[in-house]
Amino acid sequence: MANVPADDVLLAAYDSFEETSAIPIPKNPLEQVIGQKKAVEIAKIAATQRRNLLLVGPPGIGKSLLAQAISFHLPLATEEVNVLHNPENPERPSVEVKTRDAITSEQKMFKKLQGHTVDVKSVPPFVAERLGFRCRRCGRFSSSRQSVCPNCGVDKFVLKQAPDSPFGDLNPFANYLGEHERQDQVRTTRIGENGREEIVHYERQGEKIRVLDQKFLEKLDAMKKKTPRKVIVPLDRKNFVIATGASETELLGDVRHDPYGSHPGLGTPPYQRVLPGSIHEAHQGVLFIDEISAMSYLQRFLLTAMQEKKYHIVGRNPHSAGASVKVEDVPCDFLLIAASNINDLQHILPPLRSRVLGNGYEVLLDTSMPDTIENRAKLAQFTAQEIRKDGKLPHASRDAVNELTEEARRRAKQIDGTDNALTLRLRELSGIIRLAGDIAVGEGAELLSREFVRTAVGRAKPIEEQLKERYGSLYKAQRGDVGANETPHDQKEIS
Repeated sequence: MANVPADDVLLAAYDSFEETSAIPIPKNPLEQVIGQKKAVEIAKIAATQRRNLLLVGPPGIGKSLLAQAISFHLPLATEEVNVLHNPENPERPSVEVKTRDAITSEQKMFKKLQGHTVDVKSVPPFVAERLGFRCRRCGRFSSSRQSVCPNCGVDKFVLKQAPDSPFGDLNPFANYLGEHERQDQVRTTRIGENGREEIVHYERQGEKIRVLDQKFLEKLDAMKKKTPRKVIVPLDRKNFVIATGASETELLGDVRHDPYGSHPGLGTPPYQRVLPGSIHEAHQGVLFIDEISAMSYLQRFLLTAMQEKKYHIVGRNPHSAGASVKVEDVPCDFLLIAASNINDLQHILPPLRSRVLGNGYEVLLDTSMPDTIENRAKLAQFTAQEIRKDGKLPHASRDAVNELTEEARRRAKQIDGTDNALTLRLRELSGIIRLAGDIAVGEGAELLSREFVRTAVGRAKPIEEQLKERYGSLYKAQRGDVGANETPHDQKEIS
């Protein structure tokens, strides 16, 4: 079955299914997009070639699902973005971009620098005693979790030191509190292979001891002394970022306010207060903006980010301590997928549309699809997807799916004026499925039947249609709402 096309598998299941639990759901999100064959083909190209997209069409036809499906086909991010402390000018932190290979190499090196573990009996006796493995009286070894030697009963831990006592020359225990503590690590010296004295670090690691020689210690110290930094765009991250309705700060980033003004010892260093915007978080991924025309003036900033593939982060509140902080050239090489209704195209910045067309496509989505067996099977798949996505609804019977299909056919004729077609305004159909499922749950039914779908269709009418049914027209309904003091006879005439 692995080599059989998904459409053939769906058709085979559709021929014999009794309820939607038998309908297969494709794992590929692009194959879950219903009825937008042309758009799906372009989306595959956009994912492979990294092209921008402007999806145009009415609400509820799958623009968001299509955008999210594209991100599924993008490769994993290969870069991590860090902000580094700049000791010469803290208000101007620098940017470091680390590749996945460099990070992996560094992790391997750090793991290597963790040293090697040895058995507790292979270290010098005094080291084993200080780490709590060896009894200082009888020399027996036991778990470091045992504070008392199981053999002779003496306390295995060393005495805890206290501040120097003036009676230390008279009483050798005067400088101890009488309490015992277990040491976690011990540093000593030994003669190395070259005949020179070197430092050796012993550290308890479970019931074994980790050993680090001087060479490893020097490398470890060098790694720990690297320039202080903050990861603002991690390597392992989501490659689909939604910026719909984002504010300027959310889209472009910001620098948090510090009431102490970065005062040494009191304030927070500027590099730690840098916050990335959505354009930076979407680096090497998808930045999705629905209703892009609503972003108004922010479209200009978005255009600059798309052109330069990097955008600075600054403090955006002039009254904040972050206003003086600026991080330049922060990477933001994202794939823009924007969505718009047809009526709002005029409000999209022309240079932005030109940028999309210069490296991408503008796609007009379909609002209906031909009424064929293949597309009816797709609608059954959509019903199964919505039920499983919701997680609280019973599966639908074949009769219920057929009833939903007839409603899709009616809406294609009524709304789009298309004969022998099925509507692709799927958000409205999704609402009917959920309402029918809720009715079925309320009645304790194990299966969503045709009757439940019919009831849901009647209840799911928009308020304008309900007003027309009750008053005859929207105008009469508005008169009835305004004329609250009318007599019952007048109201009867209006209805």
